[in-house]
Order: sequence, then C-alpha cells, then structure tokens
Amino acid sequence: MNSLAVLATLVVHLALLSSISFGGFPTVLPDVREFVVATHGWMTDQEFTNFFALAQTIPGPNMILMMSFVGWKVWGIPGAIASAVATFGPPCVMYFVAYRLWDRFRAAPWQRIVRNGLVPVTVGLVIASGTVMARAADSSWQAVVVTIAAAALMIGTRLNPFLIILAGGALGGFGLL
Repeated sequence: MNSLAVLATLVVHLALLSSISFGGFPTVLPDVREFVVATHGWMTDQEFTNFFALAQTIPGPNMILMMSFVGWKVWGIPGAIASAVATFGPPCVMYFVAYRLWDRFRAAPWQRIVRNGLVPVTVGLVIASGTVMARAADSSWQAVVVTIAAAALMIGTRLNPFLIILAGGALGGFGLL
C-alpha cells in the first residue's frame, strides 16, 4: 500500500466513524484504536494513549486534536490536516441539516422519543470508550489502582477532572506507575 493510499484509508475510516459517532467522537475511540494500532500497526497502544491524554489536557475540540495527532503520526502534517477535516467535516454537515429539520418539526411528538432513546446509547458508547482506553493504559497493577481511583473520584465527587489528570500525570512522571 503506497503512502497516499495509507492516508486515504485513514481519512475514509475517520470520516465514516465521525458520521456515526453519537455522543461525540470519544464514542468511537475503541474502533479508532483497533484500526490504527491493532489492524494497521501505525502506532502503539502507548502512543495512542499518550495522544489521548495530551488531547484531554488542552482546552477546545480535543478529539479533533487527537485525530490530528493520529494523522500526523501516520502521514505527517498533511495527514494531521486531513484527519482533522475527516473528524469534524461530516458531523458538521449532518448537524447543520439535522438542526434545520429538527427545528422545523420541533413540536412533533417523535422528537422526545428520539432524544430519550439516544441517551442510553450515548452513555453506553462513552463507557465503552473509557473501558478501552483504560485497558490500553493499565499496564501494571498500580495503573489499574489509579484508574479505579480516578473513576471513583469522577463519579463520587465534583472534583475538577483536570486535577485528576494532573495527579495521574504526576504519578506517571515520578515513575510510580
């Protein structure tokens, strides 16, 4: 497979995933990881996890940034740009069209049914993504303990997520994980 075909394969896959990512792009991260790490070997689990962690620490559209990192790793700067566009382009077009239709039929009874049906799907996809990322990152028992503690803090407190990420980074930086 030549390098342009590699870029095209990545961009088409990201565009397809971004088109079906209810609840945001994190819901399809398990598939992205499978595609770029396991199927094609374009990066390691650790690199993928590092890109995710770095993207989460930066404010703004972090999944577009993460897919830019993936594209950069696969095909340099053009890969980063193409991956970013493939990540935000299709949903932007679909959201625009859907919003126009949604607004037009805002009084229709089916809207509430659709919203209520999408909630459990979205929650399940987000949980699945978190599970895949935790499995990729948890390479030792200490890392598993930190992941469980971070999840418990997120669920049980109103602690700022950035502080939890900062604490995990500090533990990793000091070689405790």
